Amino acid sequence: MKLFVGLGNPGSKYARNRHNIGFMAVDRIAEDCGFGPWKSKFQAEIAEGRLGQEKVLLIKPQTFMNRSGQSVGEAMRFYKLDSTDVTVLHDELDLAPGKVRVKAGGGHAGHNGLRSIHEHISPAYDRVRLGIGHPGRKELVSPYVLGDFAKADSDWLEDVLRGVADGARHLANGDGGKFMNAVALRTAPPRSSKSPSEHPKPAAQTITEPAGDSRSAMQKLMDKFK
Repeated sequence: MKLFVGLGNPGSKYARNRHNIGFMAVDRIAEDCGFGPWKSKFQAEIAEGRLGQEKVLLIKPQTFMNRSGQSVGEAMRFYKLDSTDVTVLHDELDLAPGKVRVKAGGGHAGHNGLRSIHEHISPAYDRVRLGIGHPGRKELVSPYVLGDFAKADSDWLEDVLRGVADGARHLANGDGGKFMNAVALRTAPPRSSKSPSEHPKPAAQTITEPAGDSRSAMQKLMDKFK
């Protein structure tokens, strides 16, 4: 079994915050991949389903961001899993909006949700870093991440969420490369371009013989060289 943890803050007040993109991602996986209904357990909302051959539990901690690790640790211990069975989907200030990266282990870079998970299960878990961009100055970070996505963000945000859901089965199977390919097909689809050789050629001109020409084919050929 795998645990996919989306990070965010509970309640409608925070639903569209940049900090809640992790919640949005697991919601989209649940919707697009046919997971069961959300239930309350482990101080979280959870939904069960399958991605490929893997059974997966989606988790949205309801403890508020800075105590997310309590919920994740409780679920992990209940199912007797290792931290390497956990993948956390979270907002990432150090990536431009619309960029997505996968990462195994590492530091928490000051992210309160990751910091809490580090404390409860160790740093040895996988992450899906969902870029939201940086406001530019440190003192602006808190109001920025707790602010809602703008209308102008709707298109790239939708592409990211759809891409994450498309690639979720690869993520469950541990294939980060195929997961990233699935995301890229949504966020940076290949352009439809044709090489010159692919353009249709102009129709060949048809030469009409003069009406009533009674010459034989051999005569016509000979007359050309007179």
